[in-house]
Amino acid sequence: MRWLVAGSNGMLGQDLVAMLRERGHDAEGIDRAEVDITDPAATVDVARGFDVLVNCAAHTAVDAAEEDEGSAFTVNAVGAANLARAAHAAGARMVQISTDYVFPGDATAPYAEDAPIGARSAYGRTKAAGEWAVRAECPDHLVVRTAWLYGALGACFPKTIVRVARERGGLDVIADQVGQPTWTQDLADLVIRLVEAHAPSGTYHGTSSGSTSWHGFAQAAVAADGLDPAIVRETTSDVYVRPAPRPAYSVLGHDALRRVGVEPIGDWAARWAQAAPTVLAEVTPSAPA
Repeated sequence: MRWLVAGSNGMLGQDLVAMLRERGHDAEGIDRAEVDITDPAATVDVARGFDVLVNCAAHTAVDAAEEDEGSAFTVNAVGAANLARAAHAAGARMVQISTDYVFPGDATAPYAEDAPIGARSAYGRTKAAGEWAVRAECPDHLVVRTAWLYGALGACFPKTIVRVARERGGLDVIADQVGQPTWTQDLADLVIRLVEAHAPSGTYHGTSSGSTSWHGFAQAAVAADGLDPAIVRETTSDVYVRPAPRPAYSVLGHDALRRVGVEPIGDWAARWAQAAPTVLAEVTPSAPA
């Protein structure tokens, strides 16, 4: 099976390409230097000869998107549409990586795959538009929503927390936002398993099971580094006001995976314990100002 991964230089894209090759798939990656996904002419034949096209490319600067929603829309919606159109023309299956930000974040139970969306940020709106575009342009698609991604091959929350904890000896972390920390390796594995299982076209949730707060995740991160979790103090979202509103509740349900016989990712804490040595291996203190 031949796979094409757009956004292959990102944290998830790198893990996905590497895992595909390890498992014997023919996998190629493209990034903005090779193909401008926002240009219809540049993408028209990009999927020719491939069986699966996975779109990991995205404008993920959440706060910057509030200032320039048009730029985010161009990548997250127009780019997704161009790739989906190319996949359909080539007879390839399209996998679109999406986000919990398409939901309003005010739920009290895990969001089902078919729950009404209601993004409250520019980033969320543009990713929701990307979902719509993929469904419209490529009937043979899998939309996989994820959240709170971390990995070894990019900047991420636990690396930042551990670096700051080492430098300062303690820090305050938000405790009133709840979600599902998800390892990029686990998401890459899930995408491969979904495709190999010939899962029906539709929307699936690619997050770890269980849930925690940013504070809880931060405590787990410093504990994995051999530090005392008590150095991570609780604070609230009101203290850290950002241009883009963050979902207070980003827990996603996994019933669609179970219905098609695909096992969801395991509990976030167990998966973090497995991931931590790799993810934290190269954490170094910031350079002096």
